[in-house]
Amino acid sequence: MSLNKRFIFSSESVGEGHPDKVCDTISDAVLDAHLAQDKHSRVACETYAKSNMVVVGGEITTKAKVNITDIVRQCIREIGYVHDDDVFHADKVFITNLLTQQSPDIAQGVDAKAAEGKDTDEQGAGDQGLMFGYACDETPELMPAPIMFAHRLGRELTRLRKAGKAAWLRPDAKSQVSVQYENGKPTRVVNVVVSTQHSADVKNKVIHDFIINQVIKKVIPAKLLDKKTQFLINPTGRFVTGGPQGDTGLTGRKIIVDSYGGMGRHGGGAFSGKDPSKVDRSAAYMGRYVAKNIVAAGLATRAEIQFAYAIGYPDPVSICVDTFGTGVVSDEAIEKAVSEVFNFKPAAIIKQLNLLRPIYSKTTNYGHFGKINDLNSITWEKTDKAAALKKAVR
Repeated sequence: MSLNKRFIFSSESVGEGHPDKVCDTISDAVLDAHLAQDKHSRVACETYAKSNMVVVGGEITTKAKVNITDIVRQCIREIGYVHDDDVFHADKVFITNLLTQQSPDIAQGVDAKAAEGKDTDEQGAGDQGLMFGYACDETPELMPAPIMFAHRLGRELTRLRKAGKAAWLRPDAKSQVSVQYENGKPTRVVNVVVSTQHSADVKNKVIHDFIINQVIKKVIPAKLLDKKTQFLINPTGRFVTGGPQGDTGLTGRKIIVDSYGGMGRHGGGAFSGKDPSKVDRSAAYMGRYVAKNIVAAGLATRAEIQFAYAIGYPDPVSICVDTFGTGVVSDEAIEKAVSEVFNFKPAAIIKQLNLLRPIYSKTTNYGHFGKINDLNSITWEKTDKAAALKKAVR
């Protein structure tokens, strides 16, 4: 879209109790549990949840000894499905474990050793695919405003629920924010949608007033709200049945929530439950790292990078930088500088971002990008390459 025209853009986020996020949380907890014991674990863990059942499946090769049942129950307990009337309850769900070992054919492509028919003896990409990274100067996190506001709403709602500020709040929730842009800059919030699961005995007015006054007006900058801003709170009128009781949950179905809320493009691969040998995850993190450093360096106010891989091959088959006309130098010059400063080989990405650690449960909820309060873990949010990028631009 043109940055010079007036337009409205919307992004959504979902809470920890959303059925898909329940599954993402379990998958990432399983990953972390394995990496905590064996940093070279190969994990591709998928979770399915419905009613009072959880199915954990996928492929894991590891030396770690992990109790999957305990992990599942602890995740559900921490999310908050512990009420007596919960069909989906931490202590009552039935759990099926369908995890097997990683395919030897995939392992051959990823392993850093020679194999018949393999082009190199380096660690290769775990799959073919394309990844995007994105950054812009709309927020302190260098993220698009709509998705950051939506995440902040969900995070604050969860904080209030877990702090016991409203006993009627339940874990499932969604938020959505529509922002008006003029000349590429956010100028006002057009509407805010918040749907939260609640107990059966609470009145709609109580929910409505609480969400507006204790959540929305505490999170959205006051300068962006005006008398025309529309608040849509639980617009169906009732949200008692939620979580996996109300809808099926599956790992990896919230990839736009996880990334840029639709403002930046997405290659299609999900993140949660995958160890960093899977470029769906690690290369997407690398893309964010690169794009954020481009903006932090002052080379552009908006930047996107795309790169692609072939399975088993270490080098990306393409790299493309787009600054949407906001670059202070040509995109080609930035692209050349990026190739000098960053290494996109899978093994190098893992090393640069220090990804062989149990850090992934910190990424699961409220976006994998834009978290700047724990740069020791969320290393792809650092801007430590900005100076090197500026120097490399010629």
